[in-house]
Amino acid sequence: MSRAWGRGPFLRQEFPAQRSPVSQVEWPQERHITAGFMVRRVLAAGLLFSLLLGSSVLLVYIFRSCGPRPCRTPECHDLQARYLASGNTSVAPCTDFFSFACGDAKGTKSSFQALAEENKRRLRKILEKPGSRHLGTGEDKAFQFYSSCVDTGAIEAEGAAPLRQVIEELGGWRISGNWTSLDFNRTLSLLMSQYGYFPFFRAYLRPHPTLPHTPVIQEMAPAIDWLSCLQATFTPMSLRPSQLLVVHDLEYLKNMSQLVEEQLLKYRDFLQSHMILGLVGTLSPALDSKFQEARRSLIQKLRELTQRPPMPTSPRWMKCVEETGTFFEPTLAALFIHEAFSPKTQSAAMELFTAIKDTLITRLRRVPWMDEKTRKEAQDRVTQLQVKMGGPEWALKPSLAREEYNDIQLGPSYLQSFLSCVRSLRARIVQNFLQSFPQHRWQVSTWGVSAYYSISDHVVVFPAGLLQPPFFHPGYPRAVNFGAAGSIMAHELLHIFSQLLLPGGCPACHTHALQGALLCLKRHYQSIPLPSGLFFNGSWTLLENAADIGGLAIALQAYSRRLLGYYGETILPNLDLSPLQLFFRSYAQVMCREPSTWEPQDPHSPPMLRVHGPLSNTQAFARHFHCPRGALMNPSKRCQLW
Repeated sequence: MSRAWGRGPFLRQEFPAQRSPVSQVEWPQERHITAGFMVRRVLAAGLLFSLLLGSSVLLVYIFRSCGPRPCRTPECHDLQARYLASGNTSVAPCTDFFSFACGDAKGTKSSFQALAEENKRRLRKILEKPGSRHLGTGEDKAFQFYSSCVDTGAIEAEGAAPLRQVIEELGGWRISGNWTSLDFNRTLSLLMSQYGYFPFFRAYLRPHPTLPHTPVIQEMAPAIDWLSCLQATFTPMSLRPSQLLVVHDLEYLKNMSQLVEEQLLKYRDFLQSHMILGLVGTLSPALDSKFQEARRSLIQKLRELTQRPPMPTSPRWMKCVEETGTFFEPTLAALFIHEAFSPKTQSAAMELFTAIKDTLITRLRRVPWMDEKTRKEAQDRVTQLQVKMGGPEWALKPSLAREEYNDIQLGPSYLQSFLSCVRSLRARIVQNFLQSFPQHRWQVSTWGVSAYYSISDHVVVFPAGLLQPPFFHPGYPRAVNFGAAGSIMAHELLHIFSQLLLPGGCPACHTHALQGALLCLKRHYQSIPLPSGLFFNGSWTLLENAADIGGLAIALQAYSRRLLGYYGETILPNLDLSPLQLFFRSYAQVMCREPSTWEPQDPHSPPMLRVHGPLSNTQAFARHFHCPRGALMNPSKRCQLW
């Protein structure tokens, strides 16, 4: 055995001879098992690869479904078309975002003006809809008044006859022939009380001011019989010689009184002509086309002399909607709310406002120039704030919506209907003022587009007319609502603290930090180029600039917080804008306006600055639009006020 194991050839020769038939069968079977194992490994690998490939496709699908989806609603398609029509994508957003969002803006109305006109079209549709009024009610009178206003054929047929009757009641006019010299103050009282025309000064009712004003105009402007004129205007209010009055420009009233006294001694007929001519101008919209054209021509000439752009002309229906809205506001307010501000819209708008308000309260904790006491008081002010949204409480009451307006007599001419409405409106204003009215009196119509903050009532107001496309809609992407309506809401909230920014307005604040932030803000706006020939006063627009910059920052933070807590963001198709880019675009869209329409008296900056100022001060804008350092929209220094 030892030899056998010790020799290789022996092993090679002996081994086959010792294999049994069983061993000859098992050898091939062992090779078959090994091959099957390899096949299973290949199949397993293939299956694993397929699973991985399938998983990757599934993951991509999941990630895509979590990303922003195009909004396909009709409202979004309309908004997309508006953005595509107004923008100019050939302009680099980092160089000139105003042109990128608003185009060259030549010949275009401001976004607010365009929205105001759209709201008037809605009212027109309501007033011209057959069968939409309740016959025999006050609501019916509103529809009748509008119908008579747009009936230009009947107005033309009347000619100047209705106006001649009015002039005769006032003593005539030397230009028209017969003229009777009436008492000056009697004529003035008639003009103010019966015709709603104020030839030398305006008088109106407001709640008692917070600061006392005690100039005695009866002594300083004695040409006017103040007690008689104001008593006639505000009947049935009982006035006394010691009645408290607020005078906006006492120096003007003194000089006006002196001129009136001089003219009464020398040229009494000149004063009469002046008053009648002004009345004709005021009544011209209720007269035939010759009077309207003469009035329009005079206004254009006066604007040329003052180097102001021509006054745009409005279609007749729009003027009639405005007049109907003035005289029958309760009726039209209820109709507009029903048509354009559903409970769903109101709920969505209130949710947006709550997000903005909560963000402001949080942000106040980090305002660097506030001391702790001021910070706490500021947060309490925001918490205690009332918000009025949509329309006043009485706008939805059927009794007021169909108010009888018993004192309004329509006809026989449109001018007589117009004057009857003037008197009725003044009587209602006085009656409402005399009644106890604990709630805030709205200073804007329900279909208006102006939000405001009331200092005396500590109320912020957002009318239904403002919370409309293209600024707001429940079906819009959240980026649009936060960027447009949200920034407007935040802007108005910051006006609560405007007093703090004035010199001496916050003695306990960190003065150096506050003044440094305000100076930074002024320099920031001054560094932004404007179109040739356009200048602005940075001190005059400072408070509005501060509200613009702070409003955008608050709206952006509120939207960013919403992104963290909610999924399913949508975007506008075919704009190639991410949600945050759409947020900034929507903010700019609000400010779109032709630069030449801006006037130096405007407390807001020119439209280009209202876009470039806040956006270039926002680092997130430069990041999301990939603006290089040093570009107009990505400056090296930014300001922090709010």
